[in-house]
Amino acid sequence: MDNSICQVYEDEIQSLEEEIKLLAEKYEDGQQESIFFSDEEILMSIKTFQKEFQGPSKRHESPSDLKAELESVEKDLSFLMKFTGIQFTSHSKKTLEKTRNRTMQKHRLKGNCHSLSFQLEFQLLETQNKECVSAVITDLSIIMDSGEDSDMRKFVSSIEEHGNLLTFFRSLSSYAEWYEHRRCTFLHFK
Repeated sequence: MDNSICQVYEDEIQSLEEEIKLLAEKYEDGQQESIFFSDEEILMSIKTFQKEFQGPSKRHESPSDLKAELESVEKDLSFLMKFTGIQFTSHSKKTLEKTRNRTMQKHRLKGNCHSLSFQLEFQLLETQNKECVSAVITDLSIIMDSGEDSDMRKFVSSIEEHGNLLTFFRSLSSYAEWYEHRRCTFLHFK
């Protein structure tokens, strides 16, 4: 009877090793998928977003111009969602204070990255002088569905303290991808 139990465990170990190998291959395929986006496509998307945020707003001559620009923005957004795995499900913005040189807005974002959901709430203070516009994030609050992972809680606390959203989204993409791999692997042990 001991041999049959050992055989069951060995079979389960072999099954898990095969699944780990498949997950590793899937991960490599995902990493290589980003290679399918040419440098030209990436640069074009970056330039489009830079124009949107840096340039003055332009008037649209006709509905067809507006439709073409909307399609372009949707294409860029789809590319970024595939590239990062981050998908926003809702966004709300409320202006708290607006003067000639200063605007304070409260933003609330909800979304998911792979199988992890997140919520962000922050205030954005924009000040404008003659040369440029500067923006500062304050009162950042992040809520994550990452379970009881103490490392993730420490990371989120650090991000909230420093108000660095770019670091948060970069790290979230990588963490969520591996979180999904771990979740699938550990389903076998339940």
